[in-house]
Amino acid sequence: MSEIILHHYPASPVSEKVRIALGLKRLSWRSVEIPRVPPKPDVMPLTGGYRRTPFMQIGADIYCDSQLILREIERRHPDPRLQLHVRGLQWMINRWIEGVFDSAVRVAMSANADQLPEDFVRDRARLFLGPHGDFRKLKGEVPHYAAQLRAQLGWIDERLADGSRFLLGDQPSFADAACYSVVWFVRGRWAEGPALLAQFPHLEGWEQRVKAIGHGISVSMTSSEALDIARAAQPAQPGKSDAQDAQGLALGQKVTATPMTDSGEASVAGIVHRVSRDSIGIVREDARVGTVCVHFPRVGYRVERV
Repeated sequence: MSEIILHHYPASPVSEKVRIALGLKRLSWRSVEIPRVPPKPDVMPLTGGYRRTPFMQIGADIYCDSQLILREIERRHPDPRLQLHVRGLQWMINRWIEGVFDSAVRVAMSANADQLPEDFVRDRARLFLGPHGDFRKLKGEVPHYAAQLRAQLGWIDERLADGSRFLLGDQPSFADAACYSVVWFVRGRWAEGPALLAQFPHLEGWEQRVKAIGHGISVSMTSSEALDIARAAQPAQPGKSDAQDAQGLALGQKVTATPMTDSGEASVAGIVHRVSRDSIGIVREDARVGTVCVHFPRVGYRVERV
């Protein structure tokens, strides 16, 4: 099976980034809706412990983190071709916008903590604020984080002030998908978000152009069906080594991969199958799905030998 299966939920802003990217490439894909908070019993067999949203499945290959998901979509589906002369720049922008998103989360979650489900607030506080995080205690900091957010949204508006239709020119790129996800979140999750965005007319015009790209064509799939697809497949990408790897990682080594944040997330353990400058793929076994290869970006993740 080579079809794209996106495990996500509708309200996930990072999933919106990937959905717009799929629309940019005019792709058809399968949609599996997953829970917003643990436990995630039909996620863990595929990812081995990775709990963030979204992740992408293609057969028995599992791609974690949006930066790697976008790169894999581009690798598999180079047409329609994006602006090749800015290819590296779009990955830089995608990484930068993660910091902007952090400010947006702090604003929206702190402002709305009393109206949101307690389990959701507690879960996201652990992810974004650390072991002693409490969004309610950050309410007094909302103006500070709003100022951080406003300044950086202003940079996007400045970039578009010359009449460019999209961030990197007259054609859209994954940079637009990445930045749009934060604007989408601010507009929909913070009562003062629309007023903030109204300060930036160039950004608002661009927002509508990106929204019009859409999500491609999605067809729903159950999580059980996705698990069965993984079980019936084998990791499709061949083994790959990197003689220049800075950590000296080699095929067959036992390793763990963990996000480089104090977010309380579990490590994913397995055997190195693919190593490159930008990603690592580790093979693992699970009673429910058999052999899968879980792929992570190198940036933002700590890989350690077991």
